[in-house]
Amino acid sequence: MNKEPFLRMSKRESISIGKSVLIYATALLLALVACAGVIFLLVRMNPIDIYKAIFDGALGSKRRIWITIRDLLILLCIAVGLAPAFKMRFWNIGAEGQILVGGLVSSALMINLNTKVPNVVLILLMLAGSAAGGMVWGLIPTAFKAKWKTNETLFTLMLNYVAMQVVTFCIVFWENPKGSNTVGIINQQTRAGWLPEAFGNDYFWNIVIVAVLTVVMFIYLKYSKHGYEVAVVGESERTARYAGINVRKVLMRTMAISGAICGVAGFIIVSGSGHTISTSTAGGRGFTAIIVAWLSRFNTFVMALVAFGIVFMEKGAIQIASQYGLNENASDVLLGIILFFIIGAEFFINYKVERNHK
Repeated sequence: MNKEPFLRMSKRESISIGKSVLIYATALLLALVACAGVIFLLVRMNPIDIYKAIFDGALGSKRRIWITIRDLLILLCIAVGLAPAFKMRFWNIGAEGQILVGGLVSSALMINLNTKVPNVVLILLMLAGSAAGGMVWGLIPTAFKAKWKTNETLFTLMLNYVAMQVVTFCIVFWENPKGSNTVGIINQQTRAGWLPEAFGNDYFWNIVIVAVLTVVMFIYLKYSKHGYEVAVVGESERTARYAGINVRKVLMRTMAISGAICGVAGFIIVSGSGHTISTSTAGGRGFTAIIVAWLSRFNTFVMALVAFGIVFMEKGAIQIASQYGLNENASDVLLGIILFFIIGAEFFINYKVERNHK
């Protein structure tokens, strides 16, 4: 006689926003407990002190608050760029390369035009050029996918490394000072190409650009005809063709948008934040943004909350590592624990576990 299992799992048809928030909040709480446990085992510190350090690392001073906001904006911009591609089930793993190419175009314009054109014109050229660079880098694998059905995951991933080599090649010509193998701060004296401060805030224009992209992408995906086509292609290309949708056109258009926004993220990093270019300009955020987009179910407003949570915990993890004398890899371990719990929460969002009733 077969014994019925004590618990059974079934896929949810739907879930309320309140339940989703509760599940994510529980996952975050468990992540905090796990991180505190790891740190306690390593350094025998009071977990309450650890929580204070996490908060202090992200929001402990005005400067730290703005650094957290700065990094949140960059991560959110990349996630917004990835949203249409992933909703279409086009696995764009190439955001890192698209960011690098966008940043590279901005850097090239800053170095070569400098004071030759008014700053407003230079910034607009950089914004348009970065978007175009990211767009081209996104369209290369899409064209191959549309014509020859190549694997976009591998193609976009490999283009990340190509972009890194292109940046390395350019650094040879832009070294400052010579022999340093770095570009240094571009236009430090003239600040040509730097996004200007507004209302006493260095990151005002970063906020404006990312806020506009977030709102426009939400409307685009939810209410526009193009957004509907993206969703249909993502569900089934065969159904899309049956409905008269030009799948190849949708692929190219969507990845053009995705690559362009990732290129804009490169512009924000170079013009509105770091003011330099290197192979680490993207800093792995292209991969972290995949998690943000996926966990948010491509809702750009939810992405802002998820991105804040990840950046908050990342800054807190770095603070813990430095405050308690751990090496820099400790913060990566703690962030990995946090992401593990957050991703695990997705299981309980999609499935429910119930006790079998006899």
